[in-house]
Amino acid sequence: MTDPASADLTTIYPQPTARVIAKARPDIDVHARKFIEMSPFCVLATSGSDGSVDASPRGGMPGFVTVAGPNQLLMPDRAGNNRIDSFRNIVEGTGRLQLIFFVPGIDETLRVGGTGRLSADPDLLASMIEFGKPPRAALHIDVTEAYFHCGKALMRSKLWSADTRVERKVFPSISQVIHDQTTLGEPESQEVVYERYKTQL
Repeated sequence: MTDPASADLTTIYPQPTARVIAKARPDIDVHARKFIEMSPFCVLATSGSDGSVDASPRGGMPGFVTVAGPNQLLMPDRAGNNRIDSFRNIVEGTGRLQLIFFVPGIDETLRVGGTGRLSADPDLLASMIEFGKPPRAALHIDVTEAYFHCGKALMRSKLWSADTRVERKVFPSISQVIHDQTTLGEPESQEVVYERYKTQL
């Protein structure tokens, strides 16, 4: 058996424990709220009506995603590459999404699932000013599930360890990478890119 079918999975993996099943909650409890309030970074995953899947990084100051209630989160949308793949998936597809929240120094992560809808309400956006400007839009997330992942994946990767950090200079600048891939634009050093990024947060 080299390509397992669904029925084969039970011969490879044991059944999850009752505790693992029970930890999936239908809302944001006190612990999930605290974790989100400490989190400066998450990954947003969405799926399109054509079956395509997108995952994109989102970040801000700790607590940039607001817990508006036990079943509602609010996420500001900051300047990015303007592809808006995630938002196209939400407005054109089912709206279903998943988030994984990270807190530097903590190996456990928090997964939140639900459905999203977009808002460009001026009052809401004005309440979410960060880095001196309001977001372009806000994502309302109606939460249907939340649970904590154990820390084994981050422990294996040593994600937060200073010993595993690499010097940025060992990899070409993102400008150079994209130039090599597309031949568009002029290559710039990572220092130049970084200084420009700081004006676009």
